[in-house]
Amino acid sequence: MLARSGYRVLPSGNPDGFPQWSPGALRPQKGCWAPGRVDSGPSAAPQSWPSSLGRAVLGALGLLLLLLTFPVSAWCALKVVPAYERLVVFRLGRLRRPLGPGLVLLLPGLDSFHKVDLRTKAFSVPPCKLACKDRAVVSVGADVQFRIWDPVLSVMAVKDLMSAARLTARNAMARVLLSWSLHEVQGDKPRVGQQLLLEMNEVTLAWGLEVDRVELAVEAVLQPPPRGPGLDSALQLALHLLGGRPLATPAELPLPAPDTAELVSETGDTPSPEPPAEGLLTRLRPVLSETLVSRVGACYQLNVGLPGGTQATYFLDLTTGQGQVGHGPPQAPPDVVLDVTEADLQALLQRELWPLGAYVGGRLRVQGDLAVAMRLEVVLRALG
Repeated sequence: MLARSGYRVLPSGNPDGFPQWSPGALRPQKGCWAPGRVDSGPSAAPQSWPSSLGRAVLGALGLLLLLLTFPVSAWCALKVVPAYERLVVFRLGRLRRPLGPGLVLLLPGLDSFHKVDLRTKAFSVPPCKLACKDRAVVSVGADVQFRIWDPVLSVMAVKDLMSAARLTARNAMARVLLSWSLHEVQGDKPRVGQQLLLEMNEVTLAWGLEVDRVELAVEAVLQPPPRGPGLDSALQLALHLLGGRPLATPAELPLPAPDTAELVSETGDTPSPEPPAEGLLTRLRPVLSETLVSRVGACYQLNVGLPGGTQATYFLDLTTGQGQVGHGPPQAPPDVVLDVTEADLQALLQRELWPLGAYVGGRLRVQGDLAVAMRLEVVLRALG
């Protein structure tokens, strides 16, 4: 990659491998500053003779003043540069070649410099919410190791190198994850990190920065991919360990009532059963208590999808007193909003289905903190 881009990489452990620079030894290449011979053009155009004469006179006066005030001026003019650093020097605003390592001489008032560290450094990309190829949403971060391979480019090409590198890493993560599924990201992090490294280097090499290593860190799966024909056996085992109970299998799930069941109510002898949505209120009111409030401490809004295509809204407020349950949205903004069908609500109330299994299976949609939503298991266990 480096050879194709026209850049020379600093060999590891050899900071002296940088090309030597002279004033004006910059030429535009691929939209950025790059090392090379002095070219004709605006960046390498010779100065007019008054400008050159003025620089020469000021340089001579600065050197004369330095000699007259020696050795006092030595404290300001002499700098010791370690082997792992370089000084990018500007004299009267014009770039000079990098200085160091060792003892270097600067003219006070005429020279300004930027100190560049050539050692390998690292930064972390904070976890952010990104989408995968299979429409899963994950919270993922990264640890990036890098080094400066050209001190002049690192100063000339970009103003804030670290901020630009972090932003580039985040944008590259968003692009790379769109080409990998959730299963591949979790199971093959080194390959994903290698692709992320190549994506970053395509941008950062023009800034004199080379990324050496990227380690991907998947913090959490915020939204699993859409459910397929079945869940993998390893995922079933993980859900069993996390939830403490096995997931409901398709054979155990409540079957929809046949159409002929409605004929029973026509005789007038048997009353129609209470809808599961209304049964939510009936079953929850007796178990509300201060103990349950102290264990859950959250407010939920449940949007229940009814068979006719309509939707009923209920709330469960377990934040104060003994808790409340009722129709409609809560008075205060809920901590979590849950979307579930009436059939799945009945399975939850009968403890045939648990919140974690319903969420992973796509039967329970959560808006808000997933950990708070999983506290509903405490409420279901209280139903007995």
